[in-house]
Amino acid sequence: MTDTTSQKLIVPAFGGLYAATPVFEALLRFVVGFWLVPHGAQKLFGLFGGGGIEGTAGFFAQIGLQPAILLATLAGLGEFFGGLFLAIGLLTRPAALVAAFVLLVATLSVHLGNGFFMATGGFEYASLWFFAALYFFFKGGNQYSVDAKLGRAF
Repeated sequence: MTDTTSQKLIVPAFGGLYAATPVFEALLRFVVGFWLVPHGAQKLFGLFGGGGIEGTAGFFAQIGLQPAILLATLAGLGEFFGGLFLAIGLLTRPAALVAAFVLLVATLSVHLGNGFFMATGGFEYASLWFFAALYFFFKGGNQYSVDAKLGRAF
């Protein structure tokens, strides 16, 4: 629960909203993680219009990421399992670090040269998700995570 007792709230009636912060933080963690899962499924299994390992490796080779098969596999695993683990809050910090790393590589190697805006393939979207994942690397899960239920945090 967020401590609002030591703060003088401008609108005291909103105090209850601040108490709900852990629930919405868990929801954000779920969204940040779970939204990566389909991207990993595209890379690993060719689902949702993805190219599978071969197609992803071909794209990686085109942009100079080598060894392309290994990196395509690692990116797919990082998005699929890193996203899944982040979503449920299992090994939250390592999962968030993996997700953030994949998103940073995507930002720098694919999107940065296209400017800022997502509409032109720019880095806006990928970097936003990078920073969201990075937040959970520093924050970890909260009481609404598998880590908390196991009584362990990495």
